Amino acid sequence: MGVRFLFVGTIPLCLVTAVDGAHAQSASRDSEVLPAIEVVAPTTTVARPARNRAAPQAPRNVRRVLVYPTAPTPTVRSGMDVDKVPAAINAVGAGQIARTGSLNIGDALQQQVPGIILSDTTGNPFMPDIQFRGFTASPVAGTPQGLAVYQNGMRINEAFGDTVNWDLIPTAAIRSVTVVTNNPAFGLNALGGAVNVLMKDGFSYQGAETNVMGGSFGRIQGSAQAGKQVGNYSVYGALEGVRDNGYRNFGESAVRRFYGDVGYRTDSSEFHLNVGLAKNNFGASAAVPIELLNKYWGATYTTPQTTDNRVAYANLTGKVEVTPTWTLDGSVRVRRFQQKTVDGNPTETEPCAAPNDAFLCFNDDTNFANGVNGVPIVNPFPADAVLGQIDRTTTRSTTTGATLQATNTDQLFGHNNQFMIGTSFDSGVTRFGASAELGTIGSDYVVNGSGIFLGPSGAPISIGPVSLRATNRYTGLYAIDTFDVTDRFSVSGGGRFNYASINLQDQIGTDLNGSHTFSRFNPMVGGTYKVTPEVTAYAGYSEANRAPTPLELACADPARPCIVAAFLIADPPLKQVVSRTIEAGFRGSKELNIGTLGWKIGGFRATNADDILAIPSPEVQGFGYFQNVGRTRRQGIEAQVNLTSKALQLYASYTLVDARFLDSLSLNSRSPFAVDDIIQVVPGNRIPSVPRNRVKLGVDYAVTDAFKVGGDALFVASQYFAGDESNQAARLPGYSVFNLHASYQINKTFQLYGRVDNVFDKRYATFGTFFERDDVPNFSNGGAEFSDPRTVTPARPRAFYAGLKATW
Repeated sequence: MGVRFLFVGTIPLCLVTAVDGAHAQSASRDSEVLPAIEVVAPTTTVARPARNRAAPQAPRNVRRVLVYPTAPTPTVRSGMDVDKVPAAINAVGAGQIARTGSLNIGDALQQQVPGIILSDTTGNPFMPDIQFRGFTASPVAGTPQGLAVYQNGMRINEAFGDTVNWDLIPTAAIRSVTVVTNNPAFGLNALGGAVNVLMKDGFSYQGAETNVMGGSFGRIQGSAQAGKQVGNYSVYGALEGVRDNGYRNFGESAVRRFYGDVGYRTDSSEFHLNVGLAKNNFGASAAVPIELLNKYWGATYTTPQTTDNRVAYANLTGKVEVTPTWTLDGSVRVRRFQQKTVDGNPTETEPCAAPNDAFLCFNDDTNFANGVNGVPIVNPFPADAVLGQIDRTTTRSTTTGATLQATNTDQLFGHNNQFMIGTSFDSGVTRFGASAELGTIGSDYVVNGSGIFLGPSGAPISIGPVSLRATNRYTGLYAIDTFDVTDRFSVSGGGRFNYASINLQDQIGTDLNGSHTFSRFNPMVGGTYKVTPEVTAYAGYSEANRAPTPLELACADPARPCIVAAFLIADPPLKQVVSRTIEAGFRGSKELNIGTLGWKIGGFRATNADDILAIPSPEVQGFGYFQNVGRTRRQGIEAQVNLTSKALQLYASYTLVDARFLDSLSLNSRSPFAVDDIIQVVPGNRIPSVPRNRVKLGVDYAVTDAFKVGGDALFVASQYFAGDESNQAARLPGYSVFNLHASYQINKTFQLYGRVDNVFDKRYATFGTFFERDDVPNFSNGGAEFSDPRTVTPARPRAFYAGLKATW
């Protein structure tokens, strides 16, 4: 169907990653000192040594941001002073990631980036929703995605639903993670910004390290990494593994990840081939009714709920300095992703009414439930059985892409100028399948399968096998220019034109065929002004968009809802989401007697047009569809300060995110305040699941050269339950969490470390929604009906961990 849509192609040419050349070698040890990629803090950077020289060049007193459009192959020439970037930038380095003691990258991002918090919708810590300024990058299919995520310039939002599987990124191999806003060059889904993950290589990391840790809930994890440079060549590899029993029933995790890089560079060029593999298995115990949780914090509701993720990818990147002022970057890549899910649920299947009471019906007691052969199913279950179903999905995606970018640093009218132009192309082919097996739900809420599978059933609701082939084609052309009007004032401008084509091909005759195209030009403009040598002001305006995903397009008919992410039905057109963002602020740094003080404060407003939400069906519990819901707005302020010295490191941040609907809406909802399953949303209602206030504090102190202690705290305000868009129900309470950590350097090689998470054993939840109280009995209360419609995902209780790290 000919909907016009904009899509941002593969890998933005302007992925901004804050990196300090002086740390190119020292970063190899994941130093305890805050890395220079903390771009808001003053740093004295050292220009990168010439490729084949042993001695570094003279230091230069600038803070440099490097642009990574296609690969981590920076040169001093391709860098940009951070004070010329007209947007907020947040960077987290390898040292900060290592201090968390976690192989979950989300933990470090939540600690260090003011606007980021984690939300646990799956019930598994390795599969978090990462929310930034009210926009989300989630592994949960059907979640509206608002962040673009790149790994070494390769877009890792999955082709079918734009989901982000954070568990597939090997944490030990990460060199830095940068969160950047206000730049359309990041492409599709960069409504709230982009997350750029830069991996290590043998030029930036040299040496070897092993790290083992164990502790509460059966956690045992280990990692090993090594890097080496021999002349113009380098090699790097990292291997990670985790086993965790989880703090809830059926919450086990198994993580296995590998990353490797081979590099070659000369004075004027650099090339890398990096590859990765992962095979992860999770028990995702999801939300649980509050009534069960009050009796046992590890309770679960309708299981099994498991996810199996696998990925294999190869990425070839290159950078060539054609002339002293022209640089070419390019990349080609291929990525293979596979996901299998098993999800035990209540079912809308029930015994038919007389005279057909020997059969099963779907959604009511008159419409037959059919088997996969199309024949009504004879009821094989006892009269007192509680029926359920096990939904299974399989997603297999192969994505390929290429990017080419040129950067020029010639002066313009006698002024410094940096110009970038590039193009990108991405192609994804996904095969998606789903099935539903009937079963019975026991008193432990485990769904036991019967071997009977549902075929197309219900009217107009339908459930049954799905087999779909989806093809994505994304093309982008962009240009960005930064011009120094004076030594203190710089302006930036540019934009990106995007074209997307999405095709759906039904494989078994269930009418899922469709063709959609979208195109759009996204502009940006901004400027920076150095008020004093220590204070810089910035301001910018940009536009970004996201196209409806194949998953959303295949489940967009209110008259024919589906089990989101499983039983797709039809493909009515959806409009693309367009976000318009304006932000401004100040950042600065100052050398004090006690250390280096860095700070920033800024405000932002992002307005989305034609936002897309997942809407529950008024007819069938557990079913829903996707719908454009008009305008929404996310605005707020961010403030951060940090103090860094050899012995002491302090940081504190505050973020306010005010997320609201701007148009009147009538939405289907399972809210207890819904009237005939409908709630009325008025302009100004807050968007659910977005806490308004977040405060973060942290300290690290070197008691001696060998012994270091520290702690961090997180305060998050209350939020409305998902499904309460009318803001009538009581909010999910806010929470505060305190963590402690310490390390002791035994000698040059060995370090002991430990940490205590959630020191005060705070019982809280990061996500909440509503459920149908009469679907399954409350077995913990004698089989009575549940009385409370709230269901939440409980956070991890207090946990203790200890480990040993060896570095050579």
